[in-house]
Amino acid sequence: MPPRLPTSAGSLSDLARHVILPSGIVSTGWPAVRDTCHGWGVRFDEWQDGLGRSILAKREDGQYAAGIGGVTMSICRQVGKTFTVGMMIMALCILFPGLKVVWTAHRTRTSDETFKSFQGMAKRKKLAPHILIVRRANGQQEIEFVNGSRIMFGARESGFGRGFDDVDVLVFDEAQILTQKALDDMVPATNVSANPLILYLGTPPKPSDPSEVFSSRRRDALAGTSEDALFVEVSADPDADVEDRAQWRKGNPSYLSRTPEAAMLRMKVNLGNESFRREGIGIWDDVNTLAPSEIDWAKWDALGHTAAPLDGRIAYAVRFSADGSRVALAAALRPAVGVPHVELIKVRDMAAGTGWLVTWLSARWRGCSRITVDGKAGAGALVNALRVAKIPARIICTPSVDEVIAAHAMTAEAIRSASLTHSSQKQLDDAVRGAGRRTIGTAGGWGWKPLSPDVDVVPLEAVTLALHAVTTGKSGAGRTGSDSRRATVL
Repeated sequence: MPPRLPTSAGSLSDLARHVILPSGIVSTGWPAVRDTCHGWGVRFDEWQDGLGRSILAKREDGQYAAGIGGVTMSICRQVGKTFTVGMMIMALCILFPGLKVVWTAHRTRTSDETFKSFQGMAKRKKLAPHILIVRRANGQQEIEFVNGSRIMFGARESGFGRGFDDVDVLVFDEAQILTQKALDDMVPATNVSANPLILYLGTPPKPSDPSEVFSSRRRDALAGTSEDALFVEVSADPDADVEDRAQWRKGNPSYLSRTPEAAMLRMKVNLGNESFRREGIGIWDDVNTLAPSEIDWAKWDALGHTAAPLDGRIAYAVRFSADGSRVALAAALRPAVGVPHVELIKVRDMAAGTGWLVTWLSARWRGCSRITVDGKAGAGALVNALRVAKIPARIICTPSVDEVIAAHAMTAEAIRSASLTHSSQKQLDDAVRGAGRRTIGTAGGWGWKPLSPDVDVVPLEAVTLALHAVTTGKSGAGRTGSDSRRATVL
């Protein structure tokens, strides 16, 4: 028997801030899983053992106690939750032939890293004989077992997960950025399973994250309305000092035993204090102090996932950030019939200069009605460069304060009245989720402002100006055919 590694002392109930169990528990499937893992030389900390018992808890009829409401875990990074849940799933795949598991993260990078971790698990000497094949092709990352069980991996941002059926275990990694649409697309895949289990793994969300699903599950659990769900939260105290190592241990049970101080410091330095509170020691923002986004997310999301019209009047907008560090390029297309469509084209750091903008716009200005350029940090220089590039002055617009105010009011009303469409894009969606109002002038005018330091509203500002430009520009100018539709996308 291999020696037990140094562990963080304490059971799950001792270490976790919240452990809210489903009702009707009479047994658990964990001992068989734990013993299988022990046979591979895997040992779990006491809190991990408690987590496994809770996840696989069963009612009298043998169904998972959390089989309806699911398992939600709010646990910070570098604790070992992926390893714990991953080893549990590997054992379940061996214990239950033909088990089908889907593990999905929001980002491709996260999905790839998780798949690599599972490949490492599959190479263990006593586990490897159970593995039939490991498929590594992009879009087809999968571990298939000799007994017919399968674990499939993919990223929601790439459309992975739609169309699956007969799924027994569904894991939503990065659940703090799980949208209702993705949930609606994927949960029905478990409908025909005899004993399905759905797990939501995440860290406390940023203000800009599309976190309604994750946040509502936490809210319902804390309100005591989730009798058929498991909720586990491990976190430091809400008012914790980010320099306090005792709080680090509260937020991360693996601190010092498996997560060295250097790793925590690295995360703190690179993420910054606010993000470290969420991702490093698991603290949720006080929902009562967060300002709501100016834009109704549900309405914005309902207008998304839409392809641009193939024909119409097009306009472009360039917006420089107030500090001059970033610049965004956006497009808006107004068809002869229907509502305008907006897209973010690109956001870049100003370290790259504006030459790419001059090149891009010089190749497309003949097909547009207007190019709006705004932002004191770089607008003047870009306008001069565009004129040197022979783009006519009549095409270029530097908006007045009144026009900027009108553009923001127009965009807000278009969203409220469903008078625009957009292609769902992460940078733009993040800006929408974290956008509040900043006052412009003294007559009630306003523009977008970030609700937290993590939010970049420049993409939304560029789209706002593009919508105004295509709506107020000269009718008949910049008419495009289907071939020039490509001008809206890099």
